[in-house]
Amino acid sequence: MAGLCEGRVVIVTGAGRGLGRAHALAFAAEGAKVVVNDLGVGLDGLPGPDGPAAQVVAEIAALGGQAVAHGGDIATSGGAASLVAAAVDTFGRLDTLVNNAGFLRDRMLVNLDEDDWDAVMRVHLKGHFLPLRSAAAWWRAEAKAGRPVAARVVNTSSGAGLLGSVGQGNYSAAKAGILGLTAVAAQEMGPYGVQVNAIAPAARTRMTERTFAETMAAPGAGGFDAMAPENVSPLVVWLGADASAGVTGRVFEAEGGRITVMEGWRPGPTADRGARWTPAEAGEAAAKLLAAAQAPLPVYGAR
Repeated sequence: MAGLCEGRVVIVTGAGRGLGRAHALAFAAEGAKVVVNDLGVGLDGLPGPDGPAAQVVAEIAALGGQAVAHGGDIATSGGAASLVAAAVDTFGRLDTLVNNAGFLRDRMLVNLDEDDWDAVMRVHLKGHFLPLRSAAAWWRAEAKAGRPVAARVVNTSSGAGLLGSVGQGNYSAAKAGILGLTAVAAQEMGPYGVQVNAIAPAARTRMTERTFAETMAAPGAGGFDAMAPENVSPLVVWLGADASAGVTGRVFEAEGGRITVMEGWRPGPTADRGARWTPAEAGEAAAKLLAAAQAPLPVYGAR
C-alpha cells in the first residue's frame, strides 16, 4: 500500500462513518498508518449501539494496511491527550491530524436551546481545539528536541461556516470559529514545522442526507456520484502529506470533482475622512460604500 503518505501516521476524528471513514481509508490506501477515532454516537451526539471505529480498522487491515481504533471523547482534555498518545504509543510518531468529528442539533434561533448550542459548539469547536492543542504540544517538543517535523493539520469547516445556514445558527457559528482557529494555528505552529489548513466539504453523510435530501441523493446506475464522501478525501490526503509543503492557513471548498480556494474576508470599498463622523454622515458614507461593494453570497436556505 505504498503511496503519497507512506510511513506517515495519521489521526482522523469522527472516522467511523461518512467523510471521516472515507478519509481514513484513503490515507491507508496511500500508505499511512491510521488512528481511527469515533465515539459511535448518533446524529444528536448520544451514544449508539455499535462501534464503527473498529469496523473501519478491520476494513483497513483487510486491505493490508495498519490502523488502530480510539473511542475517546476528543472534546475533553483527557480524550484528546489519549488520542495523540494512541498514535505515538502504537506507531511511534504523529504526522497528520484530521479534525472531522461533528453532529447536528438544528433549530431556528428562537427555538434553539442553550444545551443544543453548547453541545454543537463542544463537539465541533472544542473538538477541534483540544486535539490540535495536544498534537501541537507533541510537535513543538519534537522540534525543540532537534527532530525534524513536517506535520499537517486538516480542519473541517463547512459552507455554513462561510455563508451561514438557516436553521443552523449553532453549527454555522462553530464552523466559522474553526476558520479563525485555523488561521491562528497556522501562524503559531509554522515555526515548528506544522501546516494547518481547512476544508469546507459538501458530501452525503448522516448530517446532510436528511437536511438536503434532494441535493444529496445518489444518481442512477452509472452516473457520477458527486455527493459521495470519497470525492473529498483526495484533497484531504494531499493536504495531510509531505507533498503539500508550503501550503498553510488556507481554506478549500471540495465537492464532487470541484476544488475551490476560498479567499475569505478582504477589504472592500473604504471611506476615511480623517476625523470622527456624525451618525448621519456615517450612514451616508456607508450607503455609498454599499452601493460600490459586491453583494454578499446568499445564506444557505435563504428565501
